[in-house]
Amino acid sequence: MGINKDQVEGRAKEAAGKVQETAGKAVGSAEQQVKGLGKQVGGHTQAKYGDAKETVKDHVKEAQKDAHKHP
Repeated sequence: MGINKDQVEGRAKEAAGKVQETAGKAVGSAEQQVKGLGKQVGGHTQAKYGDAKETVKDHVKEAQKDAHKHP
């Protein structure tokens, strides 16, 4: 299974969101905490979308291999 842009960007957004949430907690900013949580959710969603794309790609490759073995 490879890695695609959505997986990388999504996980980076998750990490950035966690940092923002933690910083918001440290300074007592509910707004920054909520923004950080939002980034985490968006990043998680993007990463899962990337995971799904890779799964589909892997299944297509496998189906193509099987089709060539059994014409």
